[in-house]
Amino acid sequence: MIEVKDAKETKAGTDFVFGNPSFADHEQIIFCYDKATGLKAIIAIHDTTLGPALGGTRMWDYKSEAEALNDVLRLSRGMTYKAAISGLGLGGGKAVIFGDSKKDKTPEMFRKYGKFIESMNGRYITAEDVGTNTTDMVYIREMTKHVTGLPENMGGGGDPSPVTAYGVFMGLKAAVKESFGSDNLNGKKVMVQGVGHVGENLVRFVTEQGAKVYVADLNQEQLNATAAKYGAEIVSLDAVYDMDVDIYSPCALGATLNTENINKLRCAVVAGAANNQLADENIHGKMLTEKGILYAPDFLINAGGLINVYSELKGYDRKTAMEQSEKSTIQH
Repeated sequence: MIEVKDAKETKAGTDFVFGNPSFADHEQIIFCYDKATGLKAIIAIHDTTLGPALGGTRMWDYKSEAEALNDVLRLSRGMTYKAAISGLGLGGGKAVIFGDSKKDKTPEMFRKYGKFIESMNGRYITAEDVGTNTTDMVYIREMTKHVTGLPENMGGGGDPSPVTAYGVFMGLKAAVKESFGSDNLNGKKVMVQGVGHVGENLVRFVTEQGAKVYVADLNQEQLNATAAKYGAEIVSLDAVYDMDVDIYSPCALGATLNTENINKLRCAVVAGAANNQLADENIHGKMLTEKGILYAPDFLINAGGLINVYSELKGYDRKTAMEQSEKSTIQH
């Protein structure tokens, strides 16, 4: 494990880490490696002013270490904002594990990863994210108590996706009300990009409100199942940004809103579950404003998942988590 605490203390890798455009004054970055299990992971703690850093562990087949580092830096900073704006006594952190979650993960890998988390003495608390699930959290729990997102039979909240999706849904409705004068979704056209656990739940919520829903996803099997279940219309990934819709809802990976794609958008509202939707916050936020598109910040409306796992620390109750997620979204 290589621990980087302070630029003054560490010369090697300064350009790679401290010179990274997404560094944003992170407090701590830890690189984890275990040859026996194949574990390669990065844990990033952005800010612990309000409390210990809580954020999920993402498993993804990154093309390079630089791509993984940039991702974990952006994600952990977003968690700081998310915890702060939701009024939680938490800091911001995130972790990524290198690998294909469908074929590379093993119980031994997650147990070893749990040991790394335990060595941080509660400074970082993990949970599930893209590519990880409650089963993986159980393996981590064998090595450390600093983990949430556990199954309900272990006192956890189980899959946090429904709570995340509900918060996004309420944020989407608030944005629609601001843009159209009413939060009525009946007849509104919604383009949902990404129909994983959160995206599918969001499709369910907006469909129940009478919206016309379009869906796109890399996973063709999941896409077909979601479309059939909710009567949504499938759109190719290449056509997502050209759709004439009222709401574009990115619910897959981040940075989908770049110069090229924003120029294609034909919507009034952007409100989705994906983290870090803007490829460049300064440039692309301004572009959306200039186009007259209302953007609902992801770190506000997708905070339901964080609220859900945070509630496990105090004794989990799904109803309370849903209510707090709704309140946090609406009051802002």
